[in-house]
Amino acid sequence: MKLISLAGRGASTGRKQLDLLLARRTAAWERALPTAKRIVDGVRKDGDAALRRYAAKFDGNLQPSQLQISLDEMQDALDNISPAFERALRTAAKNIRAFAEHQRPKDWNFSPAAGVIVGQRIQPIGNIGCYVPSGRYPLPSTLLMTVIPAQVAGVERIVVVSPRPAPETLAAAAMLGITEFYRVGGAHAIAALAYGTKSIARVDKIVGPGNAFVTAAKKSVAFDCAIDMLAGPTEIVVTSENGNPHEIASDLVAQAEHDPDAQAIFVTTNTDLAKAVIDSVKQRARTNKTAAESLARSGAAIVASTLDEARARTNALAPEHLTVDAMEDLFWVKNAGSVFVGRWSAQPLGDYVSGPNHTLPTGGLARVRGGLSVMDFLKVITVQEYQPEGLRRLGPSAIALAEAEGLLGHAEAIRARGLNE
Repeated sequence: MKLISLAGRGASTGRKQLDLLLARRTAAWERALPTAKRIVDGVRKDGDAALRRYAAKFDGNLQPSQLQISLDEMQDALDNISPAFERALRTAAKNIRAFAEHQRPKDWNFSPAAGVIVGQRIQPIGNIGCYVPSGRYPLPSTLLMTVIPAQVAGVERIVVVSPRPAPETLAAAAMLGITEFYRVGGAHAIAALAYGTKSIARVDKIVGPGNAFVTAAKKSVAFDCAIDMLAGPTEIVVTSENGNPHEIASDLVAQAEHDPDAQAIFVTTNTDLAKAVIDSVKQRARTNKTAAESLARSGAAIVASTLDEARARTNALAPEHLTVDAMEDLFWVKNAGSVFVGRWSAQPLGDYVSGPNHTLPTGGLARVRGGLSVMDFLKVITVQEYQPEGLRRLGPSAIALAEAEGLLGHAEAIRARGLNE
């Protein structure tokens, strides 16, 4: 983990180092794009034959003819997990569901003028595909985070794919009542969900994080099938002036252990605190190979010259996870996937049990969207109804606008209702 100074004579060098660091955020999936596109095109063209071939090659599925996981296998996994783990699953699921229920928007109407009613109706997307990674670590938490908001939204068909699902992930699926779960992953799973094969019917939208090839495949299919976001390697930023260096370091290491390409950054104006955090990170990452690799490659403590600069740099980073010192800091936070406030809010709590989703925007995408939510599984359908009085009140304005645009048929469609200007 390197120290980057944006103050004094080293500021110019520090800015260049920071730019290089940020350039790495999308590099992995961009490099994977040509290969992912070939795989996607293969499945789109050859369907099940290509899907099974790739499942055997990449997923370690020695029986690619049996892609679908049976209900009995999922239930058996649930029956054999420890009582403590089942309690943890149910606690997490309860909080995620409650949060999604609070997020769900409502139908409404109002009248902008007499004789006119406008409003919105909320409808769920019909078919959803949830991608659950299972490479470096089993991630039953991701199954909860992707499936539960879809259930709260009212999605009728929820499909889960994962290349090597652990028993804990199968147990989570059984607990949630999942009936369609396929042992397949990578770019070929994304292609199957997007275009459909004999084994897997196509879906309307794909959600969930994955490796570089999964992300690249989602980009490749995005014009044909909706996706949630291009989620790259995990990111964490801690912005603090007076935090505990060991607690800050523990969060940085925790997120860095996800992936060698993860990015862990500390932002402060306090040089002594920055050095203390770096020292603590080194100690904590000694026995964590993945975290050590990530921190050596993309870890940094950024020392800004002023508090305003530290805040501006944090917003420019638009991090996936952000920790700040106090609730008062929220006034300056403009770009972040999920914010953790204060020393007791360890970031891994948000990965599992808090309720807000842990599928979050990376690579600066937090400038324009938040994390996965119940809204990702819903459509807003607008509604409008006119009575004769409303037509009389608003019709002339609509006719004037139509004629100004040269759309005379638009104007005539309004006059045809008996409107005499």
